[in-house]
Amino acid sequence: MIIGALLILTWLVLLLRYPAKALPISLAAVLGLGLVALWVVWQDSRESSQLARLELRLTYAPDQCPADRALRVTMKNGNKAPLTELRWRVGAYAPGDTVNLAESTYSAPRYRGPGELQPGAEWSDCLPLPPLRSGYRPQTLEFRPEHLQGSFAN
Repeated sequence: MIIGALLILTWLVLLLRYPAKALPISLAAVLGLGLVALWVVWQDSRESSQLARLELRLTYAPDQCPADRALRVTMKNGNKAPLTELRWRVGAYAPGDTVNLAESTYSAPRYRGPGELQPGAEWSDCLPLPPLRSGYRPQTLEFRPEHLQGSFAN
């Protein structure tokens, strides 16, 4: 923090003392930082739009899955690029409610998608249920994927 403050102070002193030499260099540095910021924003919006094109559905399916892994996940990659990695959290909600009933503890399961999912391909698996607040049964809740983080091949 102190080093950053010293650098900014030094830059201001040089800009005030030698404006003819420091101004073009400062403008080039600001232009470079602006280009890097634009590239980061573009990458972030591209990743967000790709994650939005994933169809990810979670259902409580004790009849189709083992008892210890009763959460059925089905995913379809609606992108033109292969999905290489995907992580998410599971939220549990009572119908028509906005309060997340899944406890986010350290021991809660970590959810990951398939290693690689080609464009247009589908994947399904059975995953463990998240720990729920006491008094709630999974058959009365809706499960939703939250906080999706993923990457796609270029």
